[in-house]
Amino acid sequence: MENAFSALPLPEEQLANLDSLGYKQMTPIQARTLPLALAGKDLVAQAKTGSGKTAAFGLPLLNKINPRDFGAQALVLCPTRELATQVAGEIRRLARYRQNIKVVVLCGGQSIGPQIGSLEHGAHIVVGTPGRIQDHLRKKTLSIARVNTLVLDEADRMLEMGFVDDIEQIIGHTPDSRQTLLFSATYPDDILALSARFQNDPDRVTVESLHSAEHIDQQFYICSKPDRLNGLVTLLHHYHPETAVVFCNTKQLVRDVCQHLTDEGISALGLHGDLEQRDRDQVLTQFQQRSCSVLVATDVAARGLDIDDLPAVINFELPRNADVYVHRIGRTGRAGKSGLALSLFADSERYKLNSIADYIEKEISFEAIETVRETGDYMSPPPYITLCIAGGRKQKVRPGDILGALTGDAGIDGKAVGKINVTDYSAYVAIERNVADQALGRLLNGKIKGRKFKVRKLK
Repeated sequence: MENAFSALPLPEEQLANLDSLGYKQMTPIQARTLPLALAGKDLVAQAKTGSGKTAAFGLPLLNKINPRDFGAQALVLCPTRELATQVAGEIRRLARYRQNIKVVVLCGGQSIGPQIGSLEHGAHIVVGTPGRIQDHLRKKTLSIARVNTLVLDEADRMLEMGFVDDIEQIIGHTPDSRQTLLFSATYPDDILALSARFQNDPDRVTVESLHSAEHIDQQFYICSKPDRLNGLVTLLHHYHPETAVVFCNTKQLVRDVCQHLTDEGISALGLHGDLEQRDRDQVLTQFQQRSCSVLVATDVAARGLDIDDLPAVINFELPRNADVYVHRIGRTGRAGKSGLALSLFADSERYKLNSIADYIEKEISFEAIETVRETGDYMSPPPYITLCIAGGRKQKVRPGDILGALTGDAGIDGKAVGKINVTDYSAYVAIERNVADQALGRLLNGKIKGRKFKVRKLK
């Protein structure tokens, strides 16, 4: 098979693990980078979220881990906690073929105490945000003096967010002999300057983005600002996507849009910078588990958001910059699948439309929102409800334990159980709507792994 993982110098156990995880053949970025990275080369690779880049750096760094050495041997820097959590989860999956590989996530927005406790027991792989990694280095609760692989993921975003000094200081704590893999969606001058300073004769890899706009149906609707909330509801009821992300330019608009959709009977949750980290995690989990239909978000809050098979993206208002528009709509229509991008704009925003047309080198036509007719086939309620269990990895709870408790004593059909996400101190399980109350009652009255846990239904 073309681009088969079996062509790579990987252990048989890892190849079997990749097969079980559904990694059938390499994506373009994996095919270009893995042979070089596995050979120990430094890389500057252009890759976006959803291109398969985590495996492109996860497989090489795992290949060099010595499980008997509990010092940090690999460090992955990410711009946001969401991306760091996502990357760590994927590395854990890729590491299943080996026993006792410990991956620790170090990010801001959560207490540093438990992180220090976790590091006291050692960690093979550290994934985190630059600010929090710096905190641990200052406190001397983390040593990266023996790191053999350093990964800068979404490096352009980290520089945009002002992390350049932190990154430089962190790199100063790592050995000169390390392998450095830099992944970035764009190649601004400061990325090339960073590479020149900290990489050793890197190979530069660029592949065609997987989510080309060819697969995305882009529709634009002119709508007066006072009518925009109703216009959004009209679009949702006309196109009735199973799930959608709605982008707003401000936190206040996220709140207003969420409230309006909820009042209209549409399942919606907001994601913005004022949310507590725990609430952000819950919102993302509910959306990923399909127990919420519409996620309303600002650009910053949605950074690092990676949803498989997202049917639609809606711009409640056009962003200020055309490249942000392209980044937003690139979250749908991935890996050759078709996607839908709907945009509302006011007459005073036509200059933004012209800017987007210039940027994508395509003539844009639009219609008035009044021309859209609701079909009567309204958005369905989300198919799942998420149950939150007050126990996670620290309590040795695993997805299999939760599935076993539901399908065993609780008597729930395994087909009614959706995605299961386990974090350090909580676990989330998606249950089909019609049996969610039954599952909640059984879990409250039963046990998981021989222990009782508090369980609640997320709204």
